[in-house]
Amino acid sequence: MSSPAPAYASVLENTSAIVHSSGQSFGSNAYSHQSHSNQHHPHSLTQNPMAAARESNAAIKSQPYETNLDRNLTFETFVEGKSNQLALAASLQVAESPGGSNNPLFLYGGVGLGKTHLMQAIGNYMLKKNPNARILYLRSEQFVADMVRALQLNAITEFKRYYRQVDALLIDDIQFFSGKERSQEEFFHTFSALLEAGQQVIMTSDRFPKEIDGVDDRLRSRFGWGLTFAVEPPELETRVAILKKKAEEQRVDLKDESAFFIARRIRSNVRELEGALKRVIANAHFTGSEITPDFIKESLKDLLALQDKQVSIDNIQKTVADYFDIRQKDINSKRRTRSIARPRQIAMTLSKELTNHSLPEIGEAFGGRDHTTVLHACRKINELKSSDADMADDYGKLIRMLTT
Repeated sequence: MSSPAPAYASVLENTSAIVHSSGQSFGSNAYSHQSHSNQHHPHSLTQNPMAAARESNAAIKSQPYETNLDRNLTFETFVEGKSNQLALAASLQVAESPGGSNNPLFLYGGVGLGKTHLMQAIGNYMLKKNPNARILYLRSEQFVADMVRALQLNAITEFKRYYRQVDALLIDDIQFFSGKERSQEEFFHTFSALLEAGQQVIMTSDRFPKEIDGVDDRLRSRFGWGLTFAVEPPELETRVAILKKKAEEQRVDLKDESAFFIARRIRSNVRELEGALKRVIANAHFTGSEITPDFIKESLKDLLALQDKQVSIDNIQKTVADYFDIRQKDINSKRRTRSIARPRQIAMTLSKELTNHSLPEIGEAFGGRDHTTVLHACRKINELKSSDADMADDYGKLIRMLTT
């Protein structure tokens, strides 16, 4: 999005004459409408700056917030699985009791795994409980665009009031604040003001808060004040459940064998899984064919060919074992000596980065280990890459070996 949300733009329009009368100038802009003249605001000629501020504040409060929520993204349409059950539980808790000790809520994970769905489900739930609640969902780029527009119009005060009077601020893809110092500064103050007032803040990112580069340390620290949960790639059973639910929504009878066939071949994320299903259903409608594994294989042949070219966990284990001069079976063994444990952690981290497998699936491939062991390994190796030049060099060489 490159322009402010409709409700925010109308706030700027409705307050432009008031701000102008208190000595501020908007300059020439699409939002600086000449129709807001003094004859439409009879009090503006005599109004002092404090009165202007009060009237501006009232104008913002009277504006309906454009929530930007997708009403189809609810808890009812979200498919629960092992990969997302903690994030779902936290989201339900926040929806029931917003602004409490679980503030802020920070959800992180890869693209298309359901972070936005959960975030908007909270907003829709809050709105259902209280139709007058001021819920605002937006991507971080929109916050930046709105701030830039406000600076152009000398309306930064109105910008601050608008964002700080919401009951819940839902901001997606927080990592895009990276490197934008002025935006980070403004968001920091908005974030702090909302938390101090007991208003809910919910954020998503593609990575753990401490791993977001180019973000001020105090802002990164505040991200972790409340609840932080990962949304991982769905395991096989959850992928099947998602496919069955989506097929049911489209009144399509998807047999278990067909659902399992798609789920086993498309492991990347929920978005790609749903896209593959839509493609299969469309082809079935066009040709009048029954959806079978053979039909799916033909419908998705180019996508499946691409999946087959992707790096496998087995290949990663072999490459890492050769690089560190150990045996592949040592990586999958129970041995915990440093000479084995560190390469195992590296292989786990590479598996998370280069494959579409979920944490439980990666853990299972490494001798039946728990998904929390994989998560710990990833965090440990990422920390070492930042502090140990040799580790960063080894990791970079392994990436190049596996991807070229």
